[in-house]
Amino acid sequence: MVVQGEALNRSRLKTALCVPLTRNLRWADAPGNVLLKARTTKLPEDSVANVSQLLALDRGRLEKAVSRLSRAKIDLLLSGIDVVLGR
Repeated sequence: MVVQGEALNRSRLKTALCVPLTRNLRWADAPGNVLLKARTTKLPEDSVANVSQLLALDRGRLEKAVSRLSRAKIDLLLSGIDVVLGR
């Protein structure tokens, strides 16, 4: 899941900051992680955004957007990243 701001999305940078998703729902209880239900996200399965494993991916490896999160889920995700960063 791409989590960087629009300014970077529109930039010439060749990378995108991402939070990996896992289908291992046991990770939902880890600090900062966010449970993403398939019925509300349109993902194929319930998943967990694993905020402790932020990574930069080459944009060429990204294909198409498969889902968009609600503002409430985005806020949870950003709060989770704050936990990882110690903010």
